[in-house]
Amino acid sequence: MAASPTPKPKPVKAPTLAHFTPGLPFAVALSGGADSTALLLACAERWPGQVRAIHVHHGLQTAADDFERHCLALCKLLNVPLVVQRVKARHAPGESPEDAARKARYQALADAVATHWPDEVHDIALAQHADDQVETVLLALSRGAGLPGLSAMPAVARRSGLQFHRPWLAEAGAALRDWLRMRQVAWIEDPSNQHLQFTRNRIRAEILPVLANAFPTFRQTFARSAAHAAQAQVLLDELAQSDLQTLGTPPRIQLLQQLSHARQANVLRHWLAQLGSPASTVQLNELLRQVDACRTRGHRIALKIGRGQVRREGDCLHWYNPEVLP
Repeated sequence: MAASPTPKPKPVKAPTLAHFTPGLPFAVALSGGADSTALLLACAERWPGQVRAIHVHHGLQTAADDFERHCLALCKLLNVPLVVQRVKARHAPGESPEDAARKARYQALADAVATHWPDEVHDIALAQHADDQVETVLLALSRGAGLPGLSAMPAVARRSGLQFHRPWLAEAGAALRDWLRMRQVAWIEDPSNQHLQFTRNRIRAEILPVLANAFPTFRQTFARSAAHAAQAQVLLDELAQSDLQTLGTPPRIQLLQQLSHARQANVLRHWLAQLGSPASTVQLNELLRQVDACRTRGHRIALKIGRGQVRREGDCLHWYNPEVLP
């Protein structure tokens, strides 16, 4: 019997940067993992001599030095200037270590640009991909998030005076790894990715494979839903800004009561977010209840919201910083 022919290996499609148009030169946030390694490789080949790299060394795990060594070797191979920024991401009371590390990472990226390329780099590329976007949407759903959470990660966002880009939100993580293997480029695997006590890791290991089997195009459809949510949130923000102009700043209670319940919630949420003190759902519902009950001059409102307190002063709502409360 003749031997069956050896099947040809499935061709590996290179990830695309077709919709990524950064100002040149720009920087890539390089962790040393597969996703950022692939991003740096693709960007360095697409824009030779125009790419910089920033590696944030958190020092949170023993593998941190391995990540740094990989980044140094990769950047030397690609002839890309590299800055290693060391941080200590200590979380504040009530803040998760992951949130503290994320904030420290963004600040470290901005500090690296300000120190080394203040007049030339205005754009930073981040390596989050389609799987990360799906995980973000699922986390938002699990927490009962509203449209801001369901919008997940934007493709472009401005922060600390810099433009942050996520050019690979349509690329699957496995495809990036396949491309690196084809190119024979190594990366460092983060040991913490195997720790299933982290919700993101459980989603990646247990839920995404089930979704892929039940809904093969789930990455594209989830991304489309996130984009719809983001677009709807833009409209709500515009409505809130318009309502706030009518109500005044701080908002007048009697005019606020004339709006529908949904518009009251929308404008108050927007007002508090602008003050840097976003309200939880429970806090916002209680504030709405008290606003509705505020029908006499003697009615008092004094409610903790976010990091401060909302009080009634005359016919208006005022927010006070707890550090300077009278």
